[in-house]
Amino acid sequence: MPSVQLRNNVRLAGNGPATMVFAHGFGCDQTMWRFLMPAYAERFRTIAFDLVGSGGSDLSAYDRARYGTLQGYADDLVEIIDEFATGPVVFVGHSVSTMIGMLATIKAPDRFVAQVMVGPSPCYINDGDYVGGFSREDIDELLETMDANYLGWSSNLAPAIMGVPDRPELREELTASFCRNDPEIAKHFARVTFLSDHRADVPRSTVPALILQCSDDLVAPRAVGDFLHRHLPNSVLHVIENVGHCPHMSAPTASSRAIDHFLAHTLR
Repeated sequence: MPSVQLRNNVRLAGNGPATMVFAHGFGCDQTMWRFLMPAYAERFRTIAFDLVGSGGSDLSAYDRARYGTLQGYADDLVEIIDEFATGPVVFVGHSVSTMIGMLATIKAPDRFVAQVMVGPSPCYINDGDYVGGFSREDIDELLETMDANYLGWSSNLAPAIMGVPDRPELREELTASFCRNDPEIAKHFARVTFLSDHRADVPRSTVPALILQCSDDLVAPRAVGDFLHRHLPNSVLHVIENVGHCPHMSAPTASSRAIDHFLAHTLR
């Protein structure tokens, strides 16, 4: 078995009495945090890592059974924290990693003092009164298109996910990141991500949470943030005026201000 550090390509920086852990979204890697993380390394020990199957992680460690649910990644996260974190932990997750972090706070609540959810969604599929943003048919079509032509799918979807039409370099970066992923792993991870439903788990996470949303997000519409805020104990909802699903890249100043304000009131 590879070490925890090798398996998840764990990178450490900073020094402080508490630890801030950054986890990326689908199709991404830890480099996506470069606009936010350095400033926090002045106050925290920071941990960045790649989900197994993504970025510089050990692809040989990708186990379809272990990672057949998001709980497998949550177990990895707890192992990373156990080995590398010092003091209380602030978790910062993007997209699917917000649910990975939430599951970790349920498994090991004593290890966390706060969680920051950037573009979270506990369920992407509309269900009765719940608005996830997509019909089941939408998701099935998305996955079928991905199976048929992963690179073409990535080239079409990644720019829409990034948004910010005036920042073509960010759209190109996300597209390149999607295309670098192993297609077979990415297809499996996409199914796990887009078919997951963690709505029932939301009330079980009692660690203080910041729900950070964009005003116009194709992947996680405003209704999802409202749902989370209603059902997630100790949560705060902050909406950034921004188009896209990646405000930590396209609106880092607004994102860091919201995070700093939340932490100032949480880490007293």
